[in-house]
Amino acid sequence: MKKYDDILIGSGPAAYKMANLLAKTDRKVLVIEGFEYGGTCPNYGCEPKIFLEGVARTVLQSQQLLGRGISQPAKLDWKALMQTKLKRFDPWPGETRDIIKKNHDIEDGYASFVDNHTITVNGHQYQADHIIIATGQTPNILDIPGKEYLHTSYDLLSLKELPQRITIIGAGFVGLELATLVAAAGAEVTIVVHSDRVLREFTKAEDEALVNAMKQRGIKFSFNTDTQKVSQGKDGLLVTTNHGEVQADYVLDATGRHPNIEKLAFENTDIEYDRHGINVDGHLMTTVDSVYAVGDVVNRKQPKLTPVAEFEGQYLFDYLTGKTDQDIIYPTIGQAAFTFPEVARAGVNPDDVAGDSQYQVKTVSLNMVAFTRAKTIKSVPLP
Repeated sequence: MKKYDDILIGSGPAAYKMANLLAKTDRKVLVIEGFEYGGTCPNYGCEPKIFLEGVARTVLQSQQLLGRGISQPAKLDWKALMQTKLKRFDPWPGETRDIIKKNHDIEDGYASFVDNHTITVNGHQYQADHIIIATGQTPNILDIPGKEYLHTSYDLLSLKELPQRITIIGAGFVGLELATLVAAAGAEVTIVVHSDRVLREFTKAEDEALVNAMKQRGIKFSFNTDTQKVSQGKDGLLVTTNHGEVQADYVLDATGRHPNIEKLAFENTDIEYDRHGINVDGHLMTTVDSVYAVGDVVNRKQPKLTPVAEFEGQYLFDYLTGKTDQDIIYPTIGQAAFTFPEVARAGVNPDDVAGDSQYQVKTVSLNMVAFTRAKTIKSVPLP
């Protein structure tokens, strides 16, 4: 049985951060990846999403500027956009793998635990002084009749042709951002929302402003709506809800994500976890000594964001190499929804602390119409 100083299970932002830092030491490291090197963010998440959003934003801005110096709005060519995305991002997993392989051993496959301190992959067993689980999350698929018709964000971001009618189930960051993208490309979009509002990370006023802006561009919302089944109809797909049926050519499940732990065989260990992720202490150690978890697979209050994962990777490297013995203390990390308009926040949500004597909340509103740049937008009246 081969032994290492450190074994990294996964190669997303948290693990990749650690791999790069460990490359500067004399430690013997094994990196195991069964998905795509680099994880979700550079392959199916924030990186391609932000790239695509930049194009969509340009199209939507051109519509705002009609009559103020723009005579024809820009038109988004989905096929060309996807081809450009492929050229930009398809090489990423291979390049990431090559970078890691220059400094560490690698195994292409899914790891599972044999016992608390032994893992197996591709028929090989390994042990290490430290095993770090960094397997991330994967998109949910609703367990309803017709779930075979549901697609994830991974699928949508790989579409070569854009469907005409797209129904999106869920109104979190992913659902709203992808709705903005496909609507800008010309799709008819309906968003089915389980509750009475969208992004709960933001204030209700911010949510309402965003929803109103999206409605003005033709995006439809169905609130307090539960999706019951999806079926094949005479004219495409039928999404059946408690409020009726919605016709669609494509149905995106954007109801959230769950931790990637199914293949890890935790039943052979004493590692504790729940549907939110792996339980860890202040040093990111699991309930098994010398086994740690970092990134989106961790059960924590902090948002599931790349900067948080990278911060954990840096912290755990420092802890394992003796540079700190303190519990992890997270900095304030901002959140942004790449919608149109974009919304962002950092720190405490005023709605969450309303009436809490520990906080004194002061709200300041700024009328952007007073700014010169705003006067270029056709909806802003000129003198």
